[in-house]
Amino acid sequence: MDGRAAAPGAGTVVNALATGRGSAFALDLETTASVRLDPDATGVTGTIAGAPDGDTTLIERCVERVVGRYGTDEGGRVETDSEVPTAAGLKSSSAAANATVLATLSALGLEVANDPDADVTKTEACRVGVRAAREAGVTVTGAFDDASASMLGGVTVTDNADDDLLAREEPFATHALVWTPPERAYSADADASACERVAPMAALATELALDGDYGRAMTVNGLAFSAALGFPTDPAVEAMATCDGVSLSGTGPSVVAVGGRDDLATVRERWDERDGATRLVETRERGARTL
Repeated sequence: MDGRAAAPGAGTVVNALATGRGSAFALDLETTASVRLDPDATGVTGTIAGAPDGDTTLIERCVERVVGRYGTDEGGRVETDSEVPTAAGLKSSSAAANATVLATLSALGLEVANDPDADVTKTEACRVGVRAAREAGVTVTGAFDDASASMLGGVTVTDNADDDLLAREEPFATHALVWTPPERAYSADADASACERVAPMAALATELALDGDYGRAMTVNGLAFSAALGFPTDPAVEAMATCDGVSLSGTGPSVVAVGGRDDLATVRERWDERDGATRLVETRERGARTL
């Protein structure tokens, strides 16, 4: 009973920490999961390629949740391999959860699609991973905004309190420039109370996103949450004049700008002078997929 699947990371439009509503968009950086189920096995064992000491609680819980709901108490193993850097604000946990859930459903022989007549809809599969992430303690908000963008592709707006999908559209930009400094920041360690103090700006950013003005929503969000979480706003200011939108992604430390390739090349010249890694990637219309 084998299954493989892949899911993309994502960038932030609106961080849900302040109001419970968030927005994110898929990036062309993938995590792949391979699952083998065995009816005679007891428990689930996880491994992360390239990280022998990595925390596998999330991916193991995803397999357990899928089997508990759709299977017949199978055990087995799961391995993930990822292009998405961890603890960088690029939704590595959501990508890992989505890929693992789809791979497990594939191992069970179940069809996953946006079609309501499918065995499991992609939105239902996404919610399974979100609940596993909460149980694993890797998210503060529940991350349905991040997970839905990764699972469905394009850009989504969600209410994380109820795991409701408020909007989903095709990508609002074709390219994104990502700067990731050397330090790392774990979402579960974010200062939620500090974020709640910028709730008026987060609410404004959400209104802009619901109106389809995703670029301005990103910029409003990025300035507010950089200040709340103690990250410098200089990278955003450097990009602002030559991009469509720029934001701290998640709880940092990565900063993501969107716009035309030539404009982002100008931004890259500035960001390349900073410590860390800068990469130009495409946004994704297609979300998670079974391999």
